[in-house]
Amino acid sequence: MLIRTEVKMKGHDHSRLLNEVNSQMPKDETLAELAELFAVFGDTTRIRILWALFESEMCVCAIAELLHVTQSAVSHQLKLLRHAKLVGSRRQGKTVFYFLADDHVRSIINQGMEHISE
Repeated sequence: MLIRTEVKMKGHDHSRLLNEVNSQMPKDETLAELAELFAVFGDTTRIRILWALFESEMCVCAIAELLHVTQSAVSHQLKLLRHAKLVGSRRQGKTVFYFLADDHVRSIINQGMEHISE
């Protein structure tokens, strides 16, 4: 309320704009989910795993060898990525192969790369 009083005192009434923006604002639960999704991208190892999966599906041992980290560390990160629905998996015999869940993952990373290179 204080903001609106200050705005009106300056001769501006942003009520219509604020109402319009507020009506388009997603629900808090949706924004919280979005924040959680972006938090998953906040770890270099997870980004490297996703980048590796751009080219091909891979098993934990291949990812670990590629990134020079333990299989346990890769498994932990893959669990978080699966929970965020960024990767999927399939079993072939005793081996589990991981892959990007969909093209949105690639798009998010590519757009991030474009943004930081500007």
